[in-house]
Amino acid sequence: MRLVLQRVSRAQVSVDGKVTGEIGRGLVVLLGVQKGDGPAEMEWGAKKAAELRIFQDDQDKMNRSLLDVNGEALVVSQFTLLADSEKGRRPSFTAAAPPEEANGLYRYFADCLRKMGIPTATGVFAARMSVSLVNEGPVTIVLERKPVIADTAA
Repeated sequence: MRLVLQRVSRAQVSVDGKVTGEIGRGLVVLLGVQKGDGPAEMEWGAKKAAELRIFQDDQDKMNRSLLDVNGEALVVSQFTLLADSEKGRRPSFTAAAPPEEANGLYRYFADCLRKMGIPTATGVFAARMSVSLVNEGPVTIVLERKPVIADTAA
């Protein structure tokens, strides 16, 4: 899983000119689901996004989390975060999970945030979306977690 977190004062996502998700103060979470990811990776990512201390406190230090500031989240699926451009000029997306798997995990990620009490809006999976945001700071954090693969050798 690869996440890009952007601290925002407001953000929205639209498809064909229609707003499908909108938030005020909080985080835009761009989510790339890779092959081998499962619920454990989504739970880790949601918890990390919710608890990462990247909002200002009263002393103007980044010391408060999304939960601390009662912020919102806008989660947008973005397989292009998993692009491999090591060779050639056209990126490869072979690390991305198949769409049917990625969609379920994307929804699960958003549900994990909701279960923590974070108002969460989403984009439309596999649609061509327009994302508008006002990045505050600017603060942008990239998080990555490789899938945990169980050792089957006994």
